Amino acid sequence: MRARPGPPRPRTGAVTGLTDTARRIIRLNYGFQLLFNLLWWMPVFYAYQKEAGLSDGQIFGIQSIYYVAFCLLEIPTGLIADRIGARNCLRAGAVVMTAANLAPVVSATYTGFLLHFLAIAAGRSLTSGAASAYLYDGLRAQRCDDHYLRAEGTARALGLAAKVVCWPLVGPLMALAHPAPYVLSAASAAGSLVCAVLLPRLAGAEGAAEAGADKGRGDGGRRGGAFLRDAGTALRCVASSPWLALVMVQGVAVFTLSRICQVNLFQPILLDHGIGEASHGGVLAAMTVAEAVTSARPRWLSRRLPPVAWVSVLSLALAGTLAAMTLGGPWVVVALLCLFAAATGFAFPIQRKLVNDAIPAHAPRATLLSVESIVDRAVCALAAIAAGAYLSAGRLDALLWQSALATTVLLGVFQLLLRSGVVARGGRDGDRAVPTRSDGRAGAGGTTSAEADDGATTDLSNAGEAADAARKEALEPDQALRRPRTS
Repeated sequence: MRARPGPPRPRTGAVTGLTDTARRIIRLNYGFQLLFNLLWWMPVFYAYQKEAGLSDGQIFGIQSIYYVAFCLLEIPTGLIADRIGARNCLRAGAVVMTAANLAPVVSATYTGFLLHFLAIAAGRSLTSGAASAYLYDGLRAQRCDDHYLRAEGTARALGLAAKVVCWPLVGPLMALAHPAPYVLSAASAAGSLVCAVLLPRLAGAEGAAEAGADKGRGDGGRRGGAFLRDAGTALRCVASSPWLALVMVQGVAVFTLSRICQVNLFQPILLDHGIGEASHGGVLAAMTVAEAVTSARPRWLSRRLPPVAWVSVLSLALAGTLAAMTLGGPWVVVALLCLFAAATGFAFPIQRKLVNDAIPAHAPRATLLSVESIVDRAVCALAAIAAGAYLSAGRLDALLWQSALATTVLLGVFQLLLRSGVVARGGRDGDRAVPTRSDGRAGAGGTTSAEADDGATTDLSNAGEAADAARKEALEPDQALRRPRTS
């Protein structure tokens, strides 16, 4: 990707201003993320399927198939994003999601709901890596990549806030029109398609990928070979970059703990402490607000710790919160759940930026983000099976304590590898993930404090000039490497 000509970066280390194109990318990304993920049917899909005549076995069987399908589709859709361009992949995902949300309206049967969830798995896998890759590459092309962390966190916060506002309306809307949650979800997905259509084409590798896709639609064999080359490139990138693999593994703790607690164990924990179902919606809304606030404000975290250390600290906070839930009463548990959600909100955008910074400039970014998603969901699927076994045996407290212990052990091993020097964190793109300090020593974290705190004004004049030189040096080989693959 060719560096955009313009004035040099400021020598004060302050965050650079946004260009008009960067503002457009960020705003349309906000709209896409909010509308694409606004699933109105989420609070009622279980009851909706029960009313349609499905048994518990059929409902949970469909959920199992959904997770398996999601994992199987992650790599192919990541490869598609890297070949046809992330923007085109976002458009395809929005089209699929719109059709998926209409399936239960057309056929409220087991087959209809199965097709609904399979299509959702396809739509979400098409966008899971492509959305982040487009935002990161788009801001970097405009030399506004300092704003990525805030843009990622704010997009997540807006999506969560929309759910808090919209989900309480689902019940009254269903009383007026029973399929309203699915119709509204389809309308939201259609709105996300409009945002994807309005996204600007990126210069450099992204635009070349789209151009190559437009020219090569009839050459299925050559595209198939290109997909295999991209898959091989992604696997070699992970194998040759222990730092990237290690950062991905660190994120497993955050994703698994948050998913298991907020989806699988949320209601069992409340019921175990005598909190009735009538209050679950209010507790979930409070948790969502807490997560939305912290997702939009990762810069509130102290700059004394690098981002990679903050992810570990927040993971330990999640684990400690789970363990503490076994000791408190109802109000304490509600407060701990909100604290858990707040820590999750801080952790997700920081972890996503760490992974993006660790990916080499010439690597298929969307494919590698899909690899991370597969690892997260595979571990989460195993954890869900274990959670079901513990709950069936009436051992909820043991599950919470042992989850906290397992997380602590995992992070302890991570820190030992990090500090022992076994994992090499250098290389062309390693400088982005682990910048060199002015005294020549490698930093301990994944990004500089200025990258973690988009309001920071640290004096990084020498580092800024070095980063500019490194970026110019890295971008030209990146373009040379990717140009033949778009033919």
